[in-house]
Amino acid sequence: MGPKKKKKSSGKKKVSKAEQLRLQKEEEERRLKEEEEAQLQAQQEEAARLEKERIEQEQMENLEAKDQERRESELAELHSLEQKFLSAQQWKTDYRANAKWERYLSCDGSPDPTVLQEINTFMSLWREDRNEDIQLVMEKGEQVLNLIEKLQFLLLDTPPNEITEKETVQYQESILELQNLLHQKYNGATEHLLKTANMYEDSETGNMQAVIKDKNVTFCIWANLKKKVRLPTDGFHTSLLLRKCQSVPKLEVLDSEELTQRSKDNVEEPEEEKKTDREEPSMPAEEEICSDERKSASSFKENSSSIAGINEAEEKTEKKSEILDVPSQVQDPLRQEKTNEKEEAITDDNVVDLQQFVPVGGVYHIDALQLPPQVKQIKDWNMVELLDVGLEAYPYPPEEAEEAAYPPIHISLRLSDHVMYFEDPVIARWDPAGQQWRTDGISNVTYKNQEKSITFEMDAFYTIALLQDAHCNMLYRAWELRPTGVDEALLRVTTVFATVQIQIKGHQCMLSSVVVEEKHVLSHVTGKWTSPLDLRAVLKKAGVNIFPGEYSYKYVSVNKKAPLAEVRAYQQMALVASAFAFAWSKWNLEAGQEKVVFKVSEHIKADSVEDKDWSLYMFNGQKAQKLKITETSEAFSEELEEDTEFHSTLYHMLKDFASKEAIDKVEAASFLFIDVVYQLLLAMRVLTYS
Repeated sequence: MGPKKKKKSSGKKKVSKAEQLRLQKEEEERRLKEEEEAQLQAQQEEAARLEKERIEQEQMENLEAKDQERRESELAELHSLEQKFLSAQQWKTDYRANAKWERYLSCDGSPDPTVLQEINTFMSLWREDRNEDIQLVMEKGEQVLNLIEKLQFLLLDTPPNEITEKETVQYQESILELQNLLHQKYNGATEHLLKTANMYEDSETGNMQAVIKDKNVTFCIWANLKKKVRLPTDGFHTSLLLRKCQSVPKLEVLDSEELTQRSKDNVEEPEEEKKTDREEPSMPAEEEICSDERKSASSFKENSSSIAGINEAEEKTEKKSEILDVPSQVQDPLRQEKTNEKEEAITDDNVVDLQQFVPVGGVYHIDALQLPPQVKQIKDWNMVELLDVGLEAYPYPPEEAEEAAYPPIHISLRLSDHVMYFEDPVIARWDPAGQQWRTDGISNVTYKNQEKSITFEMDAFYTIALLQDAHCNMLYRAWELRPTGVDEALLRVTTVFATVQIQIKGHQCMLSSVVVEEKHVLSHVTGKWTSPLDLRAVLKKAGVNIFPGEYSYKYVSVNKKAPLAEVRAYQQMALVASAFAFAWSKWNLEAGQEKVVFKVSEHIKADSVEDKDWSLYMFNGQKAQKLKITETSEAFSEELEEDTEFHSTLYHMLKDFASKEAIDKVEAASFLFIDVVYQLLLAMRVLTYS
């Protein structure tokens, strides 16, 4: 055997037990020392923190004490500025009184709608007037619509202390009576027109096809005078002129061949109305529809021969509850914070919730009529059989008919360019018995946004409306208010669908632009100076609703704010709006219910505000402060900007950093300008609905 190999050394010396104990002792000593140092550091940091808090608390107490010391004087100074609101109220009161006196002195033949005797005399005289020429009726109808509009404006604009309950009821009843009289006259004019249908006969088809319109109403009437199914027209297109229509579910000023729908306060039940555009399906045999001596009258749209008498009309009327709604909002815009009110829930899915949806673009009254006896010329005489029944609607489908024999009515409408539909409109029919809008009975709806047309089918003739979600432009994505001159400002609101710019000057405001998808729209209502109240009506009527209602909070996930903070913020923003710009801040969402946060910048020149010029301010209605954070900070903090203080008012908070020129502009600002700014901010509620 060879020699044994030596084992390789591991390269490490074996540590003795004593050495191990020594190392362990050193490690323990090092650990204890680190713990002591960490504990000492923690104690020092805690002491420093407590000292910092003590200093901050002491500084805060000093600031609070300083704020309390000058609070009384600051509030007194603010109160002096707020007298401008009272001056504005007095000016408006005097303006209303002067307008009433001028109406009295004008003697222009037009009745004063507020004087019951005058309005009753006016209605009686027109009721007795047997002239049913459609052009004359439409001219008189415009006067009636103006009277209705005046009464509605008075109900909306007059403060409760200037109008009695008796006057309110009187104005509302006058509106209803004027509406009903107007509708009766439209019916009479339509009947008179249909008696001379052969004057509008087309030589090729033998059909009557007439479109008669003014800025308020359009009558579209078609009749098959020869009673031949082979002679229908291919299509009947009219562009809707519903420029003055308002979102009126119940009280509707209508211009067609049918009795107007009435509110629940009315005695008579309305029949179905005939309005604007309308069409019926191809009928199996029109002889079955007409009596022996009559022919069928109809108005229709494309791809169907109809027996429907149709009119397009504008609605200028507001339902009574809406008439009372706006003034209450102006006085107490935050009533939605009250949750103890009992509300009637809608349990039927087919019934339209009018707190959520509103009719936009007017109401279409669509019906089929029995053609009245025609005028016959015998030598030099024109003779016609007179009937006491007036206009007669043809029931479709007849009660005894089999459903399969009467197909649905196909309707095709070209929509007005004067109305914006930001979403596919909901089509609803009016239910006179239930006094409500319903969606059943309507099917196969197709909306073409680019062509601005809509087609659908109905199982019978109805009064229909196109409804839009009243809150589709809420919440606002951004808003900005900035001065542009002496007693001038620009208010811009950006929504999901549109950017709306409103100019303010003196006691008026003007819609300067509405931009949708980088295109300017609604040019027919831009560039006109008006009151804030009228501007709200114009925008709502055009489908651009940026004014929350009493119950809007139920349909929008709002950034709820305390009424004290919100309303006082609007007031004080308006007071300084002649020299300071305000804008939306994302931190307003993080500030809680009791506080509002917005951007502010002194702004003397009429150009845009640079991002670097904005500062953040927080206000709770009783205390204002400038924040240290910026719009690009990572987290929200209420920490004060360095070297700043608290103030009892936003005005004095801004005054700390303002130039003399800015303060001079604030003090010299017109009370009318301030009031208009306040009205618009209060109506839009930008601090809650953004």
